[in-house]
Amino acid sequence: MKAAVIVFPGSNCDRDVQVALRQSMGSEPLMVWHKDSDFDKVDLIVLPGGFSYGDYLRCGAMAANSPVMKEVVARAQKGVAVLGICNGFQMLTETGLVPGVLMRNADLRFVCRDVTIKVETSQSLFTAKYEQGEAIRIPVAHHDGNYYADDDTLSALEDRGQIAFRYCDQEGKLSEAANPNGSQRNIAGVYNETKTVLGLMPHPERLADPKLGGTDGRALFDGLVEALS
Repeated sequence: MKAAVIVFPGSNCDRDVQVALRQSMGSEPLMVWHKDSDFDKVDLIVLPGGFSYGDYLRCGAMAANSPVMKEVVARAQKGVAVLGICNGFQMLTETGLVPGVLMRNADLRFVCRDVTIKVETSQSLFTAKYEQGEAIRIPVAHHDGNYYADDDTLSALEDRGQIAFRYCDQEGKLSEAANPNGSQRNIAGVYNETKTVLGLMPHPERLADPKLGGTDGRALFDGLVEALS
């Protein structure tokens, strides 16, 4: 499998994703600068977390219009797998690759802590190494992670199985207390219709090695390598 990590000015998780991919792939991913609109063919593109362009204007909005994103969108539309984490999720909503928007957290505060999320389906490239209904511990670090979509869109997401993860307690139960940002229906991550694009707010790369305090995030990267190799 070949992978590329897109690097924007203000990215702060690009190296974390690089390390996570390296340990799962056994080889180095490409690190692609945001001004480079042409890069080698790859099986997976990752849009990392951070504060691209300083989060000026609106989180992910400027990055979504950077030169490299035209190529990312074009490849995604042809079926290349794309993973957007935190700020990367915001870019995916800004480009329309996944539905919905990400607003400021309900309490208007930056949240940085471990949360528990429920795996809604194991039938995807990204979750094949998890069990449906499994509750996993993954860190979050965001100020604008409050997922919103209109009722028709939310119903369509439910009907088509496009909800990837939901915030839950350690037993896998959904509750307001388990929701760190006010996201509708406790949504932590969503797919596109073909499940080849995933946007999620939690950071699996930050809990993908025992040295980091846990490995619940590693299965996502291991599963991608197995599915795309």
